[in-house]
Amino acid sequence: MTNTDGDTHFGFRSVPLDEKQALVDDVFHSVARRYDLMNDLMSGGLHRAWKDALVTAVNPPKYKRKFAVLDLAGGTGDVAFRIVQSGGSGTRVTVCDINADMLEVGRARAAERGLDGVVSFDQGNAETLAYPDRSFDCVTIAFGIRNVPRVEAALAQAYRVLKIGGRFLCLEFSSVDMPGLDALYELYSFQVIPRIGEAVTGDREAYQYLVESVRKFPKPKAFATMMEAAGFRRVSFKPMTGGVVTLHSGWRL
Repeated sequence: MTNTDGDTHFGFRSVPLDEKQALVDDVFHSVARRYDLMNDLMSGGLHRAWKDALVTAVNPPKYKRKFAVLDLAGGTGDVAFRIVQSGGSGTRVTVCDINADMLEVGRARAAERGLDGVVSFDQGNAETLAYPDRSFDCVTIAFGIRNVPRVEAALAQAYRVLKIGGRFLCLEFSSVDMPGLDALYELYSFQVIPRIGEAVTGDREAYQYLVESVRKFPKPKAFATMMEAAGFRRVSFKPMTGGVVTLHSGWRL
């Protein structure tokens, strides 16, 4: 992610690491209110199945036992709502996102669904979480880790706030590993998705960044090594849909 000059690759551009967060903020400010619609259009609705797989792995208890989840970069609340609806009455989710526009959308949706008592929304940086040590049973992040400028710092923070025996789950776009599908996926990503983004949100550049950022994220084995370096154990990853996405898992033991 970092070149010899200390810059981070933002899409196919190299920009100073300290500037990446501002650029990411601009992207999500632009698309916040139509972000979930765009997920449907870009993935053909498959993102729902991928998130269902994430929630299945979270496996919130179906009874009254307290179960606290931290959902990083989950501003619109999509994953958080799925988790509390899958769990019992003791399940609570805290959404932490750096982008105020995404959080505003999430809070409004939680109120509409009557879930504002079980899903809370905090503005914060994944690299410097304000929560106490060992305060969550599970930490999740879906399609957000690649937008964090200092991924190692975010992994260290996720590990810190997990309880002993807690699990970290990361759902992220990956590299297609099926011959033939890889070329088709590349064409779709770079030629179709930015045009859909422009038509729906009026912002082609934001979606150009989103597809480019996928290509710059570490491969699954490399990311697993990063998780182990942060302290996670029993680290594993599961490619889905031919490697379009990967579900990463690690435990604090």
